[in-house]
Amino acid sequence: MNKIVWFALVLLTPSFAYAWPWSTDMMNQISIKPQEKPIPFPQRSVPVPGTATTYVRDQDYATKMPNPVQPTAESVEKGKQLFMIYCTPCHGTSGTGNGTVGEKLILRPFDLTSDTVQSLPDGFIFGYLTFGGAVMPSYANDLSPTERWHVINFVHHGLKPAAPQQASDPGRK
Repeated sequence: MNKIVWFALVLLTPSFAYAWPWSTDMMNQISIKPQEKPIPFPQRSVPVPGTATTYVRDQDYATKMPNPVQPTAESVEKGKQLFMIYCTPCHGTSGTGNGTVGEKLILRPFDLTSDTVQSLPDGFIFGYLTFGGAVMPSYANDLSPTERWHVINFVHHGLKPAAPQQASDPGRK
């Protein structure tokens, strides 16, 4: 009986200190933890061929950038598909800022069909998509530079302002 007690005591002692060898296996990995800075690329490394890279210093630099993607029907269609994935939660399918998430925000998203937004240069919107804004997150990691230009082409050439609703006249039949 004495040997069984000693055996149980020796067996249970590590549990008090959480010292089982498998208790921290999943915690100690080489992966990057949330909120941890990513590891920089090694010196003299080059991107994989075909990787779209565009260096944008800041919003002012981006505003002066010309749109390298022509607003063809194909580009506008690609932009529409990407808009429906990334932009509709806040801006809504009409682009007026009435998305399901946008309606819950204190600061409503921009009405992308307004004259103010439609008059903005393509580069400004590219910078806004790249760096984000007051409430809008950055989409530089989610959309390649070419995809961002397609979205801009859709915003400028595919979104139509909502037609003003006419008041119904009760005396009219």
